[in-house]
Amino acid sequence: MSNRQSAVSSQQSADSRLPTADRRPLTATADRRLRTAHSALRTADNPMATFAFIVHPIDPKQDVARKFPWLARLLPVRLIHFFSTYFPPVVLSRVRGVVSEATGQEVTGWLLACPLTAHQFRHLPLKRVYAKIIQTGRLAERLGADILGLGAFTSAVGDAGVTVAQALNIPVTTGDSCTVAATVALVEDVARRFERPLHRLTVAVVGATGAIGRAVARMLAPRAARLLLLSRHRRSLAQVQQQIEKETPQATVEATVEKTRLRQAHIVVGVTSAVYAVLKPYHLHPGTVVIDTAIPRDASAGLARRPEFLVLDGGLMTVPGPVDFGFNFGLPRKMAYACMVETMILALENRLECYTLGKDIPPQKAAQMWQWAEKHGFRLAPWRSFGRPVRQAQLEQFRPYLEAHWPGPEP
Repeated sequence: MSNRQSAVSSQQSADSRLPTADRRPLTATADRRLRTAHSALRTADNPMATFAFIVHPIDPKQDVARKFPWLARLLPVRLIHFFSTYFPPVVLSRVRGVVSEATGQEVTGWLLACPLTAHQFRHLPLKRVYAKIIQTGRLAERLGADILGLGAFTSAVGDAGVTVAQALNIPVTTGDSCTVAATVALVEDVARRFERPLHRLTVAVVGATGAIGRAVARMLAPRAARLLLLSRHRRSLAQVQQQIEKETPQATVEATVEKTRLRQAHIVVGVTSAVYAVLKPYHLHPGTVVIDTAIPRDASAGLARRPEFLVLDGGLMTVPGPVDFGFNFGLPRKMAYACMVETMILALENRLECYTLGKDIPPQKAAQMWQWAEKHGFRLAPWRSFGRPVRQAQLEQFRPYLEAHWPGPEP
């Protein structure tokens, strides 16, 4: 059984949620034919696989204005939400210049917009949301993409890509393995930059019952001195705690639904799928570093104005080569989200498979993805906070609070 079949067959019941026209059971023969057809598209002049990646509006006004400024000026937010259910998918740009440091080969792709806003992803019936993502995936197929990546809520909604993959004829990945790996790497980078061993620090994971949160927690358990798991879902939280304690018996793990417990943490990782900020200054102890990987942000804007906290944007990476995204999606040149990077890496590796699907992300998959990232020259991005570079003066202001809260360096 292929990787794609395994991922899809793990949730056959999801098929019933699709409109009838979108129900397409995958067979081994069909999968082989698709791989052959897509391979034929790659000539000697362009031997590499191509990718497509789906984004969608997070901030309705700001994000719509990036492509259609006149529309953002014309429509109030409530009408953007309303009309987003009727807008068709859009090709935002052609992506060029992603060049592997290991092989010198280039991959190209497309950025596609699924028009649904974050609000609509949370409030529309799941069947309608699936149909809109699948419609965007069909656009990727028509363009000739060999693999499709899902960004933001398109990767988290419902069964996390399984139903979407079942309906399409190209492999689909959520990008969550690379997001997990990049988040863990940033935790380690923070400890290293502040000259504190991670095995002496308490790390909290907010959203620990989600796909990314669970995997991040599983990877951090053997590395941190103590792990705090926080979620609103008590039963799922207990299951995650039991899984980690079974996998890592030596780990110290506490599960809680109380945000006040976060004051014990030195590093807090935010990976929820909330549509509003869940982390406020009064939840945290002065001297806490927040790694905010969530989209939309978990950290409230109030934290940006407080020198006693350091909020770092998580899941950001630099891309090798003279990359041109052809579209301003809110990051500096050569910088991309880790979920997008995963799609590029799979194209460079010619791994045309559903690499990351569903709610259970094996840590070994994240570790393998990070090895490929380092091989091809993808790196953690320079530190940013609320979309801006972290300046040395900001770190110097924060340092006294850190020294008062964190354990001292090892002798």
